[in-house]
Amino acid sequence: MGRFLPPLLASLLLSACATAGPDYHAPTDSAASRPAATAPFVSAGGDAFTQAPLPDRWWRLYADDRLDALVGEALGANTDLRVADANLRRADAVVREAQAGRALTTTVEGGASLARPSGKGGDLPGVVGYDLGFAASYPLDLRGKIARGIEAARADSEAVTAARDAVRISVAAATAKAYADVCGANYALAVNQRIVALQRDTLDATRRLATGGRGTAFDVSRAQAAVDQSAATIPVFVARRQTALFLLATLLGRPPAEYPRDVATCAVLPALSAPLPVGDGAALIRRRPDIRAAERAIAGDTARIGVATADLYPQVSIGGSLGLTGALRDAGSTSAFGFSLGPLLSWSFPNRPVVRARIEQADARVAADLANFDGVVLGALRQTETSLEVYARDRDSAGALAKARDSTSLSARQAQQLFRFGRGDFLSLLDAQRTLASAEAANAAAQAQLVDDQIAIFLALGGGWQ
Repeated sequence: MGRFLPPLLASLLLSACATAGPDYHAPTDSAASRPAATAPFVSAGGDAFTQAPLPDRWWRLYADDRLDALVGEALGANTDLRVADANLRRADAVVREAQAGRALTTTVEGGASLARPSGKGGDLPGVVGYDLGFAASYPLDLRGKIARGIEAARADSEAVTAARDAVRISVAAATAKAYADVCGANYALAVNQRIVALQRDTLDATRRLATGGRGTAFDVSRAQAAVDQSAATIPVFVARRQTALFLLATLLGRPPAEYPRDVATCAVLPALSAPLPVGDGAALIRRRPDIRAAERAIAGDTARIGVATADLYPQVSIGGSLGLTGALRDAGSTSAFGFSLGPLLSWSFPNRPVVRARIEQADARVAADLANFDGVVLGALRQTETSLEVYARDRDSAGALAKARDSTSLSARQAQQLFRFGRGDFLSLLDAQRTLASAEAANAAAQAQLVDDQIAIFLALGGGWQ
């Protein structure tokens, strides 16, 4: 039987000289490869958009130095980004650990003992012995199990990198939105204060008329009620501003009390001077980190099929050892020295059903990854199309509300003039001013919503991580 073992071993080793498992290829028959997915966005056909590429730092399109500085600070100090950076360092260390599987492994052992043969006299001191050894082994990785493990670890690290990039996108968008919310709250507050001032003028005029006998106490009470109702909304805008400032502080990695004081006075909404550059579906698929992470998951799990498949074959390494052992009094003699050199074989042959089950598990994970990849691509496209459509329609609404605000402002001025000259009744004046207050509030909210919509588009497009 002994003479058949070397040929059998040779044949096994030859069968194991190809890398186990399938080589990874980017998905070709997927949602990302469909023409409709890579075409221009169907909701970006209006004059609000352009197919120009999205810049890396999209917030600079607002030409606001204060916003640019805030985003830069957030990207350097945000706690979520610090977590993501730590996760990335850990993933890189896992890659290095996998690569270390190809390195030479060494072991040094040593020990001493005191032995006394049984049956001898109790006064015998015994024999002092020692054992020193050095062993080394190098994996041949004939079937590529280690190589596939390194491949999987690298793909995992790249997926973590994509996740870190996704956090950067979210932090940039959240910072820009918090800043816009501060400006929007102050903008709405200023609008409401103008309405209150206008209504106070009407209240003062009504009191003078009542004192002169041209008005009634009922007119005064109604004018006072209009002032009080409008003034009641002022604390709401103040609270909204402070909430946004506290959020902005935490995004910057600061305690809420250390919010940037210079931002608290911002009363002009960030504005774009040109149509939004949105690119097309192909650029979106290349840029979105969540799509990249989903694709890297496929690559990593494909490599793990090879890791599982390699267990069907023997794992071979070259090993050797040197050692000294014996009684201490014989130390240095040739009889204490020993060594060995040769291949080391490890093979879980009886467990092939277990290995086959693990291969099937790995295959199923890849199938799930492919489905998830399609879902992420379709979700990204849907999110972008929805954001574009919402912005386009909100833009139309904002234009109509701006016209309504102008019309109600004119009506309120006319009603006030008619009332002062005695040609209009007080109820008409109050109604005109109430309508103006409502139109001003709606217009201010619409303008702020447009900025939020723009930021939502930039978030959906996935820019800002490069």
